[in-house]
Amino acid sequence: MQISEGTVVSMDYALKDDAGTVIDQSQPGQPLVYLHGHRNIIPGLEAALEGKSSGESVEVRVDPADGYGEPNPALEQVVPRDRFQGVEDLQVGMQFQANTDQGPVSVRVTKVEDDDVTVDGNHPLAGKHLNFSVTIQEVRAGTEEEIAHGHIHQGGGCCGGGGGEGGGCCSSEDGEGGECCSSEGEKPKAEGECQDGGCGCSH
Repeated sequence: MQISEGTVVSMDYALKDDAGTVIDQSQPGQPLVYLHGHRNIIPGLEAALEGKSSGESVEVRVDPADGYGEPNPALEQVVPRDRFQGVEDLQVGMQFQANTDQGPVSVRVTKVEDDDVTVDGNHPLAGKHLNFSVTIQEVRAGTEEEIAHGHIHQGGGCCGGGGGEGGGCCSSEDGEGGECCSSEGEKPKAEGECQDGGCGCSH
């Protein structure tokens, strides 16, 4: 069976930057599993896999426009340290969930200076070319329920996703929606401007 809209794809992958550094990869015996045609992985990779079959390997270079876009300066802000209540040792690289008028947004701390904290809502891979090495392990037809919900209903992986360098776009633990998860895979806390962790991931 060839990969097409509505098929469920299992694949091993490695993701490298232009310097050859491995950013993310599937673990042995734990392939990434996703529903094709429902934007569960980045558009550039999904398009390159269209028509491929089980057993095939492919090298894919994804431009920023088909990956995580270009960095948006408006997503970088300086906020008061007191927004991070309960976090005693605030450090660069920490990820938090910020509640905005447009909904929750995952942000990273990029600078801590006295009472000012700089956070960045851009994806860590925004503006970067992504180099994938992919081997297709299995292709099957998606079930009616999977297609209706837009994601698979079994444990899957995340591929170059939204919250952290190892995170990706994936289902939350309750199986509803394709939310953005942090590399820690933690669910956000209930309240607060900035909250520790990302959302649940079905690793």
